[in-house]
Amino acid sequence: MSSWTERRMLSSHSATCPSTSSSPPPPSTVTSDSRRVALETYWREVQSIEEEQEGEEEEEEERKSMDEVELDEAWLTEAGLSSLVVGSLSTETPPVAEAVLSTLTRQQAATVRKRLDNYNETLRKRNRQPIRDVRDVFTEPDADSADHCPFPTQHHPESPPRRYHTTTKTIRRNTNRGRSTIPLIGFEDQLPEDPSSPAPTPSPSSPYSSAVSPLRCADWLLRDTPYSEGVAEHKRGGTCRDCVRFHGDENSEFAPISPSHDLTCTDDLSSRDLTRLSFIAHIELSTFLLALGIQTKRSRPLHRRTRDSGVFGVSLNSLLDNDRKRLPGVKIPIFFQKLLAVLEQSGLQTEGILRVPGSAAKLKFLRRELDRCWSIFDWTEVRPVDAAGLLKLFIRELPTPLLTHTHLSTFCSVLGVSSEIHQVQALQLLLLLLPEAHRNTLRALLVFLRKVVSHQDHNRMSLWNVSMVMAPNLFARRNRGNKHSITKQREEMEEAVGGARLIGLMIRHQDLLWTVPKFLLAQVRQMNQASNQRQFNLSRTTSRLLRRKNDKNDRNQVGELCEGVIRVHAPMHTKVSMAIQLDEQTTARDVTTRFESKTSPSHHLYEVGGNIYERRLQPDCCLLDVYRVNPRCDWLIKP
Repeated sequence: MSSWTERRMLSSHSATCPSTSSSPPPPSTVTSDSRRVALETYWREVQSIEEEQEGEEEEEEERKSMDEVELDEAWLTEAGLSSLVVGSLSTETPPVAEAVLSTLTRQQAATVRKRLDNYNETLRKRNRQPIRDVRDVFTEPDADSADHCPFPTQHHPESPPRRYHTTTKTIRRNTNRGRSTIPLIGFEDQLPEDPSSPAPTPSPSSPYSSAVSPLRCADWLLRDTPYSEGVAEHKRGGTCRDCVRFHGDENSEFAPISPSHDLTCTDDLSSRDLTRLSFIAHIELSTFLLALGIQTKRSRPLHRRTRDSGVFGVSLNSLLDNDRKRLPGVKIPIFFQKLLAVLEQSGLQTEGILRVPGSAAKLKFLRRELDRCWSIFDWTEVRPVDAAGLLKLFIRELPTPLLTHTHLSTFCSVLGVSSEIHQVQALQLLLLLLPEAHRNTLRALLVFLRKVVSHQDHNRMSLWNVSMVMAPNLFARRNRGNKHSITKQREEMEEAVGGARLIGLMIRHQDLLWTVPKFLLAQVRQMNQASNQRQFNLSRTTSRLLRRKNDKNDRNQVGELCEGVIRVHAPMHTKVSMAIQLDEQTTARDVTTRFESKTSPSHHLYEVGGNIYERRLQPDCCLLDVYRVNPRCDWLIKP
């Protein structure tokens, strides 16, 4: 019996197995048919991949687990604390690590303390001397702060709690801002709901009816407190308020927040701010998953042969380096953009797009031609199914997977989170850790996949079908070859379903996933401010003298700032600068409109300096909110 026949039999058996969920099951015929078709789709895709790789030399090595020292060193480095790693060759100065530590909440600091303590203890067991003892990094917390509740209580509204950890020896900070009470505005997602998409606890009506799924506002993005503090009840076996609010609504869509609430997308921030954002997001993700009881595993990255020419098997950074010689500032490889454009133009309404395989011989021919001269390649004769095959081939052939070797296991761990809202929050933090080229390319891919799903009436590719087809391309299969036991094939199916669920989550909630939560941006601002203070390294005497000398000027500047007057600079326009009085309704669009002319292109307003390196403001962003958070920034108009 062939491996393909065994897989089909196993898929059919799995499709007819009764569900173990306690919620009311949907009609058995719908469940059986949709699950069987989806699993057959997955196995066809696997078979197509194996046929394309037939005869090719295996370039990957067996993945080996990392030992404790390697795990801790990698974790500390990704948290911006490489100066605490023995033998580190990083040029990062200690003040960067100190700035990171100064912004942490008590729970985040506890995660770092535990990791650093474990790292130092392992070094001592191996007769190696740590760089710094954990007691040199953290002091013991005060008695009053140790018992401090992370959330304000109703009995003491006049004394809000301290949010940030204040026990580092180098920098001490305290923030007592109240929570925002801005009203929330949601709008509906245009993506149609997939009726065959499985969910942990499906509602009796929503997955199998034509009714529009309910929308819940993603107000957690506006909170001042990190996700890890919101799920603290899980550590004690309880349930957090988000689990209670969204219980039974796993199939509902989360409505994005209105742009007027000063939220930021990842591509609005400079590379420097994104790097610092990843430090905090890395620590917060570990703290968040630990609070939810999720353990993550990590393996040593695979070593694959990297090509220097062509487009297939070339790293994203190498492709971008070549593209930027012609188009400076490009963020997504031009070949990948062209491939998506071809598919959007001719393939969105093609039945079975992404699912129906092209000819293996044709794909090999097209690959050779594109590697030889893709920039002058004629796409007019390429069939949509072959273009879709090239897209999947490009993703599979990347030397570093699109989701990276480093984070693939963590993506899979997200499935262990019971609530969909916390899965979305974990994915949001996880995507912030991807390298910039991978994050931007993944974003473009998800936008395209959503367009495919939106045309499912014509192409018969539902959200679940698209997710199942893309699963073996985005998540590398651990068990290759045809001689597998039934147990291993069942494990493969579980991996397939898990990967498809993750892809489905990312497609459905992609607008939320690229939004930076308010608390993360606040911690980046505090980190920048702490770094600036450390960089100047002014003594108390010098600072006091400077304050006395400039006291009059400072009072005048503060008085002007309190009136809400900003000076906007536009060096590329006829009007070089303009003073603008802000009010509660002034938006970034109002300011850029004043500088626009018939001959000038459309530009954006940027917040530069102060406690942020550079941030592009959304057109509907309320400028008075930005002004209050960063009163000493410069305002710049540019592309």
